[in-house]
Amino acid sequence: RIMRRAMRHANMIGCTEPHMHKLVPTLVSEMGQAFPELPRAQALVTETLKLEEERFMKTLSRGLVLLADAVDRLPDNAVLPGETAFKLYDTFGFPLDLTEDALRAQGREVDVGGFNQAMERQRADARAAWTGSGEAATETIWFDVREAEGATEFLGYDTEQAEGKVVAIVVDGATVPMAEDGAQVSVITNQTPFYGESGGQVGDTGTLHIAGGGEVVVEGTLKKLGVLQVHVGRVVGGTLTVGDEVHMVVDSQRRGCIRANHSVTHLLHQALRDVLGDHVTQKGSLVAPDRLRFDVSHPKPISAAELAQVEQEVNEVIRQNSGVATTLMTPDEAVAAGALALFGEKYGDEVRVVRMGKAAPAKTPGANTTADRGSQPFSVELCGGTHVGRTGDIALFKIVGESGVAAGIRRIEALTGEAARAFLTDRADTLSDAATLLRSTTSEVPGRVAALLEDRKRLEKELSDVKRALAMAGGGGDSDSGETHVSDIGGVKFIGRRLDGVSPKDLRGMVDDAKRQVGSGIVALIAVNEGKAALAAGVTEDMIDKYDAVELIRIGAAAIGGKGGGGRPDMAQAGGPDGDKADEALSAIKDAIAQKSG
Repeated sequence: RIMRRAMRHANMIGCTEPHMHKLVPTLVSEMGQAFPELPRAQALVTETLKLEEERFMKTLSRGLVLLADAVDRLPDNAVLPGETAFKLYDTFGFPLDLTEDALRAQGREVDVGGFNQAMERQRADARAAWTGSGEAATETIWFDVREAEGATEFLGYDTEQAEGKVVAIVVDGATVPMAEDGAQVSVITNQTPFYGESGGQVGDTGTLHIAGGGEVVVEGTLKKLGVLQVHVGRVVGGTLTVGDEVHMVVDSQRRGCIRANHSVTHLLHQALRDVLGDHVTQKGSLVAPDRLRFDVSHPKPISAAELAQVEQEVNEVIRQNSGVATTLMTPDEAVAAGALALFGEKYGDEVRVVRMGKAAPAKTPGANTTADRGSQPFSVELCGGTHVGRTGDIALFKIVGESGVAAGIRRIEALTGEAARAFLTDRADTLSDAATLLRSTTSEVPGRVAALLEDRKRLEKELSDVKRALAMAGGGGDSDSGETHVSDIGGVKFIGRRLDGVSPKDLRGMVDDAKRQVGSGIVALIAVNEGKAALAAGVTEDMIDKYDAVELIRIGAAAIGGKGGGGRPDMAQAGGPDGDKADEALSAIKDAIAQKSG
């Protein structure tokens, strides 16, 4: 709020460009010792502040216009209704305090009570919608379970199998004492090796073997309220009862793929910082068994060369096959040890610090590469997820996509292990098939494809030239087959033709050619393709005082089912869906010329 108020006052004195990000170096200089995270995050803070100011300047500009319109409709000295102020805030993002500041300068006030009432009504509606329908209604049950049973002890860092006791069963949003064969259930145990979905990592699947017979096929594991591991699945071949002992088995192969994908996000994060700069920080992730997605702060697309450098660096650390170490410590100890913590993230009293990889020699002098970190591990991060034992367990890393998902946020999609190998094999097979079709080696494919594209471009131009020549010479058809190529309408020379198969993009050039041919007069050409028509009309310079190409094109467009048309007095274009009425369009244009020439 303070920054936005400062932005508004800067706007009032004529500042139209972002400026507050320029104050970050001074802020770091003054406050850096008290807040050591500021120097580390200086680049990110600067970029984030600049983007925020750019977005807010748009909000401010739009909001002030809307506020002015609202005030203009009020009687003199009247208070701005709270509902109006709330609409500015809720719909257009214009804060109440800025509305108050703007009106104060005019000697007006806002009905703050009305604003608060509107805000409370919206909150009440949201709460009712959350607790009243669908899956959202079931969420409240977890508070009761947590209060009655406490937290689930997680054993999954050290094992994928364990014994447990069922402490709660939830069916359709309510706790039940037992569940029969076929029931869809959410099961909470006193302890579990199953990882609940959190931190971007998907939950585990597997089986809960019931001591008395039967099992629960776990289709996913959720983490509720930060402390409950909830096994979601189906009872098969028996009955599950609160108090049952269960033998819990995680799907080991799937967990292994998840571990590899999670560990590689740490390597990817550090490699991105090495290649792009320290402003890069994680903004979101998805760690699934078959793929990973990683969102980072970066103001522009990441180039192919930069992605290749990142990928190479990650694979180099994988090939080191170095051990992955996890240590428990306080957040301050972790940061002091070099751990990468997310700026603004809240951590508990004890955190898990994951170290992996070894520093490698720098390849570019002065670059922010692993050599700059001396003997430190390649990656040191705070993380509560599950990870591989050695970097070599990841096997292989391949980036398969890069895109933008929001202002200043880039998304990388990638594969590891067998999925990466299968992807590369598929690409290699595709390349081999292309080489076979081109009768070349795989290394020659790019050159052969480039040559074919160049040949196609040349042939398309030649074909277009031939079509244009044939059309204008009479091979494309004529609206009046007995008429000469250049007709005379009341002393005005006119060329009008229907051109079947000619590309609409060629019409403008053809009209210019025809205008040069006629010398002084009017040209109207209609290209018909797949039942649709494109119309272009031209008037020579000496006749635009009397005839307007835009007027003529609109007359013709109406005949072929088009609306409007645009251009200049000497050249205009339009289109329509009724290509079979091209002759009618030409006749309408002729009639319009005849009326004016008479």
